[in-house]
Amino acid sequence: MRLLLVDGHYYAYRSFFAIRNLVNSRGEPTNAVFGFLKALRKMLADVKPDAAAVVWDAGLPERRMQLLPSYKQQRDETPDDLARQFPVIEEAVKALGVHNVRLPGHEADDLIASYAAAARGGQSEVVIATNDKDIYALVGEGVRVYSTNKTDLKDPKVGFTLLGPLEVEEKWGVPPGRIPDVLALTGDAVDNIPGVEGVGPKTAAKLVREHGSTALLAENPALIKNEKLRVKVAAAAERLRDNLELVRLDCDLPLPVALPELNISADPAAVVELARKCEFRSLLAEYEKMAGEATSVAQGELF
Repeated sequence: MRLLLVDGHYYAYRSFFAIRNLVNSRGEPTNAVFGFLKALRKMLADVKPDAAAVVWDAGLPERRMQLLPSYKQQRDETPDDLARQFPVIEEAVKALGVHNVRLPGHEADDLIASYAAAARGGQSEVVIATNDKDIYALVGEGVRVYSTNKTDLKDPKVGFTLLGPLEVEEKWGVPPGRIPDVLALTGDAVDNIPGVEGVGPKTAAKLVREHGSTALLAENPALIKNEKLRVKVAAAAERLRDNLELVRLDCDLPLPVALPELNISADPAAVVELARKCEFRSLLAEYEKMAGEATSVAQGELF
């Protein structure tokens, strides 16, 4: 079985900011819905999964908040025009036959990690669609990351790639399993996690390649030859230990929808109804044909 796991909030935000000023005749914003639909349909066509889920954030884990009360607190509030589209995006996901999944009190990346662990334990192939740095640590035998980023594409004509261990190591400078060590050193501005002052990704990767783990460096900063860097790491030793726990993914969360139930079963009639509501002309014509509907639509009435 090939399982596709999609980071819902990442693709919703990406779609919202990539496509602007798209509304229906009632003035309702539809840009994020349109972009998400387009992205998800492309994934399904590219990956050809047997099962799939769009995974959503549903709160911040208590263990991370205890370690860092300011975790993710710098993030701006969700734009109102995007918030209004989330229910419609989930409706679109369901119409395409994909499950929406979330676990209250947990972030999407931990739930993705738990699904990936369960699927890999059952000898399934897992493809994860995300741009979340933490997720790259999961890449290994049977787990790859779906990417359409131009910098990742070996053949731009194909339009997507699946990043395995070799590609991830080339991208990060360390094997996938060592990415948490790099993130602990650099911190993560997106999540409001402070790192070691002046340590960027290249320096962090070099330290990890030379010494194996950030935990070892936190306990024995004397291993670092560069004096200025040694002083900075020593001063941040406690923070580094906390950071390692902050970036650690939970891989054993209860699954809100069991793996065997994540089968894909599209409902063309539901997509037609959604396309009518959002006024997506091209999508409506395509799915009307699939659903066997004879409804005619005036030229130029829909997007």
